[in-house]
Amino acid sequence: MEDMSGVRRARGAVAAVFAVHGAVTGSFATRVPWIQDHASLGAGRLGFALAFTALGASCAMPLAGRISHRFGSRNALRGLIALWTLSLVLPSLAPNLPTLCLAMFTYGACAGTADVAMNALGVEVERRLGRSVMSGLHGMWSAGALVGSAAGTLAAHLGADARTHFLLAAAVLTVLGVLSCTWVLDIQPTEDEEPPPRFAMPPRSALLIGMVGFCAVFAEGASLDWSAVFLRDRLDSSAGLAAASTTAFMLTMAVARIAGDAVVNRFGAVRTVRTGGVLAVLGGLLVVLAGQPVVAMGGFALMGLGIAVVVPLCFAAAGHAGPNPSQAIAGVATITYTSGLIAPSLIGGVAQATSLVVSFGVVTALACGLAMCAGVLRSAERGAEREVSPRAAAVPGPRP
Repeated sequence: MEDMSGVRRARGAVAAVFAVHGAVTGSFATRVPWIQDHASLGAGRLGFALAFTALGASCAMPLAGRISHRFGSRNALRGLIALWTLSLVLPSLAPNLPTLCLAMFTYGACAGTADVAMNALGVEVERRLGRSVMSGLHGMWSAGALVGSAAGTLAAHLGADARTHFLLAAAVLTVLGVLSCTWVLDIQPTEDEEPPPRFAMPPRSALLIGMVGFCAVFAEGASLDWSAVFLRDRLDSSAGLAAASTTAFMLTMAVARIAGDAVVNRFGAVRTVRTGGVLAVLGGLLVVLAGQPVVAMGGFALMGLGIAVVVPLCFAAAGHAGPNPSQAIAGVATITYTSGLIAPSLIGGVAQATSLVVSFGVVTALACGLAMCAGVLRSAERGAEREVSPRAAAVPGPRP
């Protein structure tokens, strides 16, 4: 029989890893202005350097499955999360554009491989428990990002050197991440199991699922990067109120993700995403039609509520869709990373050519895709339905 207490303990451990992963991202985001000044870069060259984050992640994510196969899931995640937390220091050390590009490529590669490994373990925990947990895990990522950004904001307010800030943050987060990995599932390959390829195209099912994630991440990236600008430039809001809209959006997503598993377990992945798509469209329409800041803020909050659980459910669906969860998850992650990369620049380009209202009209149109294409996530529901009750029978596969 499966040791369910061990599985529940593994769920808590992988949730802690998600929080650590998010805290690194939140810490970095708050010190980008310092990094820009340190490397003496303009906005355009900084944007070019930051693009190497997604490039590094996209190149490295397909390797995560092979690393887990070679070292086992626990040791692989322990090493990958340590590399990710330690890579936080690299951008602060870059004195110019070439070194910053190299640092961001390495930073992105470490982020992507750790991301795939922890999501694959999250899917396995969900499989063994027989109920949705991925939304809550991603909620812990959002919570970690908020904590990391709060600490980074304090460090910036105190005028701390980012090299010192990142070194201390990396030391603390490395210890927390490595210790948390002690209790995650330890999945070892069987003797006759072939190692996954170093690089492979994701399966067709992952491409379809990834397009749903693309729509959600596009709306998320556009809202995070442009909501404050929209309120300031379009609705003449104060700087404080404009910034509050972004914070409110992040909080809405974090709360919705933490509470999302209960909704998914009650209504299923497909209905949850379809309903979320409708909410996101309504939120987008409020933003587009807003004449007052409070209306636009309500629209952004509604959009965050609608898209919050989509990416976790996309990873879960990819993990349940085929025999190689890591490869499928890597494919979905690559597509969503690409969406997060192009969304801010595309929104800016459309706004430059037309207006921010038209830009968020594009976001609203993409949100319609969530409601229309939610059926591709049915694999997650079928995967969950195939699981037997842990009280009734043992769950096959490696033991933690």
